Amino acid sequence: MAKKDKSANVPTPDEVEAIFADVDETGHTNASKARKEHGRRRARKAAVEVDPLSGDDPSGSSVGKVMTRTAVVVVAIMLVLVVLSQVACGLVRRAGTSQLAEHVDSASVSLALKNGVEWGDGFTQFPEDYTVLEANEESGRIEVSVVDTSAKDELECLAGSQIQAAALSVNALLNPNINQVVYHVDVHIDEDGKIQQSSLFGFLKPTGIMKRFATFVWTKSSGADGGFNFNCMITDIDATASENLREKVTLPRNIIDAVMGEAATTSAATTDTADAATTETAAE
Repeated sequence: MAKKDKSANVPTPDEVEAIFADVDETGHTNASKARKEHGRRRARKAAVEVDPLSGDDPSGSSVGKVMTRTAVVVVAIMLVLVVLSQVACGLVRRAGTSQLAEHVDSASVSLALKNGVEWGDGFTQFPEDYTVLEANEESGRIEVSVVDTSAKDELECLAGSQIQAAALSVNALLNPNINQVVYHVDVHIDEDGKIQQSSLFGFLKPTGIMKRFATFVWTKSSGADGGFNFNCMITDIDATASENLREKVTLPRNIIDAVMGEAATTSAATTDTADAATTETAAE
């Protein structure tokens, strides 16, 4: 018995294309059935209309686009929140900053040392450990004492303390009733006489002996044209601190020789030779 040729019943590619040319995303070629299927999907609140013949998105999925849009929205929201938080913190900080140029007492000076004062294009912070010794508009004098636990050596302590003293003093001396600001700086030292720092992000305070490092005395006097003259005097720096500061700011001569090498020596010798030749020629 001869077998039937099944290939005779297989549709050609053109016939397949013609069959699926009328099929929509519901899988129906009949328009009325397709409308019914659409209505059924809308009634069941189907998420998407899947088009199996779509070349752009045959699965009906848009996960990549959704993730991209979501990421952009999240980043934009975070940036807006960061900017708003910075602006809010700045406003709150300025609102909570004591205006020493308008009013001076123990509470206002303590608040200024706690929250910082506006200086330059930002705020200047002060050490956490501080004491207000005097703040009186009647005597025209402010005296405070702070303990520096962040500086690692004398030079760093002097530089940071000078900025802090200037910020506090100028803000206070702009008050017509204040004529002098005294800013004492104390440090902790170890057995070798070196300055101790806080550790563990400032949680562990130094335990060495406390000593006076320096005192900044700012005074104000009236100028000829009705303005102000500010004067600063730094006292209480002992011999050890002075020597350590001198070593920090003095550049050893051998460093120049090490950097320049023989070129510096050769240049100096050439200059000396030229000067000697000029002198001999003039003598002749």
